[in-house]
Amino acid sequence: MSIDVGLIGCGRWGRLILRDLVALGARVHVVTPHKQTRAFALENGAVSAVAETDGIARTVSGFVIATPTSTHAPVIETLLPIGRPIFVEKPLTTDIASARRIVTAAPDRVFVMDKWRYHPGVERLAAMAKSGELGRVLGLRSYRLGWGQPHHDVDAIWVLLPHDLAIALEILGTLPTPRSAWTPVAGRDGCDLIALLADDTDGPQVTIEVGTSQVLYRRTTVVVGDRKVAQLGGSYDDKLVIMEGSPDGESNGPYEHAIGNEMPLLKELSAFLKHLCGGPSPRSSAAEGLLIVETVCALRALAGLGV
Repeated sequence: MSIDVGLIGCGRWGRLILRDLVALGARVHVVTPHKQTRAFALENGAVSAVAETDGIARTVSGFVIATPTSTHAPVIETLLPIGRPIFVEKPLTTDIASARRIVTAAPDRVFVMDKWRYHPGVERLAAMAKSGELGRVLGLRSYRLGWGQPHHDVDAIWVLLPHDLAIALEILGTLPTPRSAWTPVAGRDGCDLIALLADDTDGPQVTIEVGTSQVLYRRTTVVVGDRKVAQLGGSYDDKLVIMEGSPDGESNGPYEHAIGNEMPLLKELSAFLKHLCGGPSPRSSAAEGLLIVETVCALRALAGLGV
């Protein structure tokens, strides 16, 4: 897809974005202050690499932001006057005030890269929930656990929790109200969190556990319906595992449902490029990005953590 895109940042994750944009046929113009990184970008398919945005502002049709999490808000606000669509790595920002400013300024021009909304397993779970195949959805549980995290400008909760909130949003179509949250490992505030979201109605309850204090890596999502339970076992699984019936009654299963193995990052970047060519907006909107920022802040407050 021959279209010019500005990539702001080309670090650990930005390099993967560069790879996939090039694979999709985009003409990528990288912006980074680091000379070594600019050289890497040019060696790996970028058509230009500059230190400032001014040099490419009139060339590109849109921007992808892959800078550190704490810089998202100022980078977005610097780019907004250029008038091009912006695809920013999650989360939208790390504070409610800046997220609201962005939504007010460009509600239809800023989108968040919630890649898990493009995971084939999450897409299939969403389709099953919305079609009624699972019956009435009773609950959603997700686990994002492992050891350590490479980000140094924000804590692990800001890195991990937005993923699972985006998964819940994709599957349920909304986020229930934050009810409680706590840190399960003493002395590791900001590293581990268990969160509960639920509305006063009989809608589904969402339970999320994220953390960096576990040796074994785990990425799991379970959707519990009153007819079926469906589970995505891991990031790279190409199938769901499904049980029919009730755990306290007769059950039929487990059996597998194939979901494919398309890579979510490639899919979301393809969606953005199609949008730049006149196609529909990618997931997630700026308003949905704000909702996730508000929810993270609410859960952090419930757990006694600073936002």
